[in-house]
Amino acid sequence: MIDSKLRNVPFSPPDITEAEIEEVIKAMKSGWITTGPRTKEFEKRIAEYVGVNKAVCLNSATAAMELTLRILGIGPGDEVITSAYTYTASASIIDHVGAKIVLVDTAPDSFEMDYSKLADAITEKTKAIIPVDIAGKMCDYNTIYEIVESKKVLFKANNEIQLLFNRVIVMADAAHAFGAEGNGLKCGQVADFTCFSFHAVKNLTTAEGGAVVWSNRIRLEDEWLYKQYMLYSLHGQSKDALAKTQIGAWEYDIVYPAYKCNMTDIMAGFGLVQLNRYEGLMKRRKEIIEMYDNALLPLGIQSLQHCGEDFSSSGHLYLARIPGIGEVERNQIIIKMSEAGVACNVHYKPLPMFTAYKNLGFDIKDYPNAYEVYKNEITLPLHTLLTDEDVVYVIDSLKNVIREVQGRVK
Repeated sequence: MIDSKLRNVPFSPPDITEAEIEEVIKAMKSGWITTGPRTKEFEKRIAEYVGVNKAVCLNSATAAMELTLRILGIGPGDEVITSAYTYTASASIIDHVGAKIVLVDTAPDSFEMDYSKLADAITEKTKAIIPVDIAGKMCDYNTIYEIVESKKVLFKANNEIQLLFNRVIVMADAAHAFGAEGNGLKCGQVADFTCFSFHAVKNLTTAEGGAVVWSNRIRLEDEWLYKQYMLYSLHGQSKDALAKTQIGAWEYDIVYPAYKCNMTDIMAGFGLVQLNRYEGLMKRRKEIIEMYDNALLPLGIQSLQHCGEDFSSSGHLYLARIPGIGEVERNQIIIKMSEAGVACNVHYKPLPMFTAYKNLGFDIKDYPNAYEVYKNEITLPLHTLLTDEDVVYVIDSLKNVIREVQGRVK
């Protein structure tokens, strides 16, 4: 039975202090509430933190990914590969630009794409791969680039930008992974393009928001590329509001009938304070992960490994798998955890199980490994408002619930 002294343990509330609130108030009082000086400062600080030359702030990681595909000229007749085990944004943006979605199964007992199947999925129509840094752990980019290079002979560029790469382009869906590291490099330094999310549930939040960075090694000129994002995110307008405030600088051109997905200074002010606090926030997440691992792994519960000799995740999600159960038992566990006051989640229901992707012709039977990972996965609360007592309560509650549902944990 669950302890009668119920706690309320939410899944992922934002960690907001008075400092964030004060900075948002300052932004509102400054007269700049849309894209302005705070947004530009946030871009500068993100680039410095990641270790790249430039960053672009937008209203979501979804916008960052879609605009990147559009700037690269990817569209109808092209194919873009991503994981079957991800949130819809990784794939929906491919459909948005008119390209064909190609989904790859995970490796057996893994949350990560099966790279042997990735190689087989690359064709003459493939223009980009979108690896997913799930839970904040960077993918095996060394293997991804080896595969890309091995398939280079198949690549057919459609424009000058693609010709500069002369291979399949790698755009990381790093919505979870801001601050992660692998092989001595920060997330954002490895993939050609890396897209981050600052949504309310992310480690670093601006309420809604996202950013895109690109590797310093790519051959596109930074200022030119930055300007493309500005054009695509502000209706194709040749000057943003800040530039138009200069004396006599009201006039502008519309050079492309583009989109509207810029970040505001209110959001950026929020983000600047979060960035100041970020190393401490990640440290606390890793402490919680260690507590979970120490208590749960000896019981046979499996979890994504967040740290190793040559990598460290951002600690975004605690993905736990309960051996020997299926969807029905997993869902019962989540309900009973909720009854104990603990909010849990599932990351993720594979895309081929959703109506939209079924309608596109996908069938979960073609992605057996993704289904096997999904059917017994439970995501436990992992956020910086958890106390040690909260974490112990979650652990004890999970043990009790599993005993009740399955009788597996002694």
